[in-house]
Amino acid sequence: MIKACVIGLGQRGHMLTRDVLLKIDKLEIVSVCDVYEDRIERTLETLKNANQTALGFTDYKEAMAVEGVQAAFIFTDWSTHTEMAVYAMEHGIAVGSEVGCEYSLENCYKLVKTWEKTRTPYMFMENCCWGKDELLATSAARKNMFGTVVHCAGSYSHDLRKEVSYGHVNRHYRFDNYKHRNCDNYPTHEFGPIAKLLDINRGNRILTVSSFASKAAGLEDYIKTREDATDEMKNTKFLQGDIVTTVLTCANGETVTLRLDTTLPRSYSRDFTVRGTKGMYMQDVNMFFFDGDKEYFEPVNFYKESFNNGEKYEADLLPDCWKNITPEEIASGHGGMDFFAYNAFVDALITGDEMPIDVYDAATWQAISVLSEMSIAQGGMPQAMPDFTNGKWQTRPRKDVCEF
Repeated sequence: MIKACVIGLGQRGHMLTRDVLLKIDKLEIVSVCDVYEDRIERTLETLKNANQTALGFTDYKEAMAVEGVQAAFIFTDWSTHTEMAVYAMEHGIAVGSEVGCEYSLENCYKLVKTWEKTRTPYMFMENCCWGKDELLATSAARKNMFGTVVHCAGSYSHDLRKEVSYGHVNRHYRFDNYKHRNCDNYPTHEFGPIAKLLDINRGNRILTVSSFASKAAGLEDYIKTREDATDEMKNTKFLQGDIVTTVLTCANGETVTLRLDTTLPRSYSRDFTVRGTKGMYMQDVNMFFFDGDKEYFEPVNFYKESFNNGEKYEADLLPDCWKNITPEEIASGHGGMDFFAYNAFVDALITGDEMPIDVYDAATWQAISVLSEMSIAQGGMPQAMPDFTNGKWQTRPRKDVCEF
């Protein structure tokens, strides 16, 4: 049984505690922490209803100091993740860090150097690496069905106007990010699965990051329509561009395009796309297209008829975790992805296996935010991605999040 503390009990932290962590029978929560007392009380009540007892703190160091704590789950705002993860690793406490972005390359290096010094288990909890569509396409890539992969794309496309605009009202950190920064502030949902497919940090690496931002108009126009908007909301000039396009180049010759699209009206999409010499996959329509299926000049009706043809490949390509998924796992969060990610962390901690998403992944994926901000400020100038592995990427073996 792994004894854990949970730090950060806002919307995401409380939901993960209630719907995911409490469903993992190899895990016991012994302490919780937040800067707001009401969130602590809410989570302690949730634990009580699940027949678990924990201590509550407003200081994360005190929460980690509770006797027997072996792991810390970090669900706080993005700017605090590295500080807390470093402190935990220095005290021999394994870290499961929720996703986010970084603000400096120095913090990325600090994360890596602390892990290399302590070897305390660390995992970056990017749940989309367990996405059904992403794993379906990755399985196809592993079987060489796409031929040579030359390009991938993805996006974090999600209408967050209400969440961001009311950030201070709801005690959420995104308001300040959109007010002060202009970057791809949330790249890992789309890039994590792409990084796994392209073996980033394990035989491949990112070389450069180039980013371009549109004007920032969506949030201000949205706030004008809200009768309950606060004076702060009405008077804020946001820096964050409505659409940020980022282009990555890789050591093995692939290119990747990422898009941040969160402040204009739209439906949700991660737009996961794989292009190869023998075929392609498009997540938005769950469609495979392989060389020889139809020639490019076939009528558009064939394209429409192929929508959702990914279903016919599931029996052969999907990993067992998705073939055997239970209704409870599906209901636990994001259609099952949350359960898979956190269960994988606990399993690796118990067995001593390598974490499926490690500290080098965390540093590299989050550094995209830092470099995109620098690139935008320089008119799209390419920025060199540091090699956080210090050359080890050339020989590190592939590490998928599950077996195909």
